[in-house]
Amino acid sequence: MRPPSTSLMPNAHYENFPVASPLLPQAMRAPVRVIYAFARSADDLADEGEAPPEERIAALMAYEAELDRIDRGQQPESPLFAQVAATLATHQLETHYLRELLSAFRQDVRQTRYASFHELLDYCRRSANPVGRIMLSLFGDTTPSAFQQSDAICSALQIINFLQDVAIDWDKARVYLPQEDLQRFGVSEEQIAAQRVDDRWRALMAFEVQRARVIMLDGAPLALQIRGRLGWELRLIVQGGLRILEKIEDVGYDVFRARPTLKKSDWLLIFWRALRFAR
Repeated sequence: MRPPSTSLMPNAHYENFPVASPLLPQAMRAPVRVIYAFARSADDLADEGEAPPEERIAALMAYEAELDRIDRGQQPESPLFAQVAATLATHQLETHYLRELLSAFRQDVRQTRYASFHELLDYCRRSANPVGRIMLSLFGDTTPSAFQQSDAICSALQIINFLQDVAIDWDKARVYLPQEDLQRFGVSEEQIAAQRVDDRWRALMAFEVQRARVIMLDGAPLALQIRGRLGWELRLIVQGGLRILEKIEDVGYDVFRARPTLKKSDWLLIFWRALRFAR
């Protein structure tokens, strides 16, 4: 099966952070856009439209087959993967991290619940952390400590996205809040369906928000250790993630009726905090 036809930029999506922003060096923006196009289009195959699960899996396996062609030195069959192949070759990157992303997207088709936070973190390890590692590889920083802190930032961002999107994910028949946490705080899936915000829900979300904040802060020193434009990009990403957590708290954890997003006024605050963070 051939991969679906797609342009280098997939369908428009709200993103918490700009892709290939002007903060990145000019030479890095094109490869970042290609990697984003790969990841976003593959994610859409798992999430968007009305295709049955078997068709989604088949489409994702077609992406996997294109990576196989790249590894064998063969010409990919789609324009997107021709760009992916050129990007990997130019920057001496392997297909490993792209395959991990595909593994997570296939899991999204097959798995809709997570028993424990440990299980959710394993999903984040493949759905989010590869992106940070690719970015570091593009900039030539592949030390174990940098990878570890990048993993913390990326996992935190993924978890923050889950907290934003509880209602959206429920409409897709998914619950990313760990089942062990729902049981601990006495929150049922019926309560999520009813969008009922009470003391139990607020206690659950306060716990999840604080845990995500701790993980983000564990990785935050990386934003000061990396110099240049990537360092500034990371500072904005860290502060943006922390700001979304604040906005979840500000709405009393009612993410059903007020999905927290970053607006222009938030970005002014984020820039100010990034400046102070740098000092």
